[in-house]
Amino acid sequence: MSKKHSHPSCAGCSVADSGKICRAEGGGASKGCPTLKSNAILSASNKEYELPDVRHFARQASLQEAQCYANRHLQPYVMQPSKTRIVEICEFAEKMNYKKLGLAFCAGLTKEAAIVGDLLLNRGFEVISVICKAGRSPKTILGLEKDQTVFNDEKESMCNPIFQANLLNHEKTDFNILLGLCVGHDSLFFKYAEAPVTVLAVKDRVTGHNPLAAIYLSDSYFRKIKNPELC
Repeated sequence: MSKKHSHPSCAGCSVADSGKICRAEGGGASKGCPTLKSNAILSASNKEYELPDVRHFARQASLQEAQCYANRHLQPYVMQPSKTRIVEICEFAEKMNYKKLGLAFCAGLTKEAAIVGDLLLNRGFEVISVICKAGRSPKTILGLEKDQTVFNDEKESMCNPIFQANLLNHEKTDFNILLGLCVGHDSLFFKYAEAPVTVLAVKDRVTGHNPLAAIYLSDSYFRKIKNPELC
């Protein structure tokens, strides 16, 4: 009888961060640890970094990661984050010499998109922005009935992430930024976008677009998320 396969389950690893095998040689591991069990996949993955474009992109990303912490020369080092996400995005785009940035945003974050667009322009980027409702395609093309729309309106415009992606592809953006697209719509944008994509913020209608709030409070104010039948 063949051994039962142990799937990777890093989220459930019980080893302290400083003692994990993925962080320290000779460290500990939980069952199914990919660092120990997936050598062939690891080797194939690391080989991709030999491609010049991939290596350059990954190298700049790692440089950006380190530069988001201050006073790294001090020992022992206590982590001191120093840069916001929007600053990090701008700096990474500059490192990559990107000139034309795409901004795909949700209609519910129109005000925020205007601010982000201005910030990017002030950093010297060309900005191509497109709202999720662009094109005014009705939700009926998805086969939705009137009572399946937000406002019970058969003419209600659908979010069109494929259109957003294709518009930015047509404009030949160097790098795309997502701002608040719905769950699923963001997935379609990732699938159809040709340029690399990063996320500035994700949509969470309840928490003011701070989805981790529900995770942090899952044992108190958001206990319901552990009981789907009550949500």
